[in-house]
Amino acid sequence: MVYNLVNIKFMTNSLKPKLLFHSCCAPCSGYLVSELVKNFEVAVYYNNPNIYPASEYQIRKNEAQKFFTDYGVKFIEIDYDHNKWLELVKGLEHEPERGRRCILCYHFRLESAAKYAKAHDYDFFASSLAISPYKKSQVLNNLGRAIAKKIGVDFIAEDWKKKDGYKKATAFAKDFDFYRQDYCGCEFSRRSTNI
Repeated sequence: MVYNLVNIKFMTNSLKPKLLFHSCCAPCSGYLVSELVKNFEVAVYYNNPNIYPASEYQIRKNEAQKFFTDYGVKFIEIDYDHNKWLELVKGLEHEPERGRRCILCYHFRLESAAKYAKAHDYDFFASSLAISPYKKSQVLNNLGRAIAKKIGVDFIAEDWKKKDGYKKATAFAKDFDFYRQDYCGCEFSRRSTNI
């Protein structure tokens, strides 16, 4: 089943539902998690093998891990395997940003989160990816819906950009002095953004 935040608020009782929240980075996720913890028992799921180089991955991961751990939110890191990710997108290296390579990358990370959520008894999964103005929320939410149906775990489909979400996330990131990257993550987005 697919939910949005409005219909979840009406179904919650005294126990907060468990949410596995895929985080792409602290700047995109910090504000969202600070809001989501009001209604959910949140765990942050960090699986971003697309990030290149490994030193950049470590910077982003360390920033997210420090913030969420200090904030009292469980942080789950999946082993970084950029070579496996490169195999996944092989043949799509020259696709433009937001093209087929990106969609495959979103699918990989969302499906990984859904499988983890199902295996560890989370009620829902969601992702921060849809807060970026450079990502198409409709594409991400359609992927999430299909994956939720396939895996059998509920997905929260939100366009986090709405109601000034991205603006609030940017201000939150500035307040916490987060490291802010200037490309999505992979070497292909670093090469040329077409955004």
